[in-house]
Amino acid sequence: VYVEKGGEIIPKITRVELSRRETSAIKPEFPRFCPDCGSPLVRDEEQAKFFCRNSDNCPTQIKAKFLHFISRKAMNIIAGEATIDQLYEKGYINDLSDLYKLDKDTLLTLNGWKERSAERFLQSIEDSKKTPFANVLYALGIRHIGETTAKMLASHFKNIDALLNAPADELVAIDEVGEKLAESIKSYFAQPKSLNLILELRNAGLHFEEDSSASQKISNALDGCTIVVSGNFSISREALKELIVSHGGKNTGSVSRNTTYLLAGEKPGPEKIKKAEKSGVRIITEDELYSIINKNNIFQL
Repeated sequence: VYVEKGGEIIPKITRVELSRRETSAIKPEFPRFCPDCGSPLVRDEEQAKFFCRNSDNCPTQIKAKFLHFISRKAMNIIAGEATIDQLYEKGYINDLSDLYKLDKDTLLTLNGWKERSAERFLQSIEDSKKTPFANVLYALGIRHIGETTAKMLASHFKNIDALLNAPADELVAIDEVGEKLAESIKSYFAQPKSLNLILELRNAGLHFEEDSSASQKISNALDGCTIVVSGNFSISREALKELIVSHGGKNTGSVSRNTTYLLAGEKPGPEKIKKAEKSGVRIITEDELYSIINKNNIFQL
């Protein structure tokens, strides 16, 4: 096959060299059923990927939900795939809330676990109860809700009750929430299993509302500004995004005509730069961002 860089980044196959193909080659048949649980695979009309709809009972998907839940940008629980496999195979976890029901005696029945490792894991679970609402919302794994969208929804609705009771037209009226995302949110909260999970996690001590003190704005310097962050900076990109929000700005992942600034550090995405130039979006540096914030505010990083 011939491979080229699509958009200077992603490899894509452009053509096949049929003269090199074995005459005895058999055309592969795309699987029609999930290789784990056997459920029929389906594909949304507008998407290329096939997926298994049996998300509540497919072992691979259940374990994947746990891996997403414990990840650093979600609940940040110190564990890996091997731990989740062990706990699931033993029948100790099936719903996300089961993590908060584990105790040391249970963990010590697992192969290779000692008191110290069990204590560290349980302390990590306890620490996760301090995780902000936006991260908890992201950790739930609601389809189409990424990290940025979770922060935006948490900031808008302030608590899970307001979000789950919001009508579809209110959701669609929010910037960056289209019909597909609104439908996904309504579908998730319409399931008794989801509501029961939220209740269980709430009872375990997780935060399902914004901490008013944590979400307090420092200034209005970036009010109305939509900013895309790309490249490497003197501080982490996460810290920069939080800085933007604290001064009234909004973060998005892709450049559009509605973008106010493309904040470009070292080695920014070439496609983002190209799109910004084509759309007439102003490209600024990290120092320029600080200057904009400082213009009418006393600010120190």
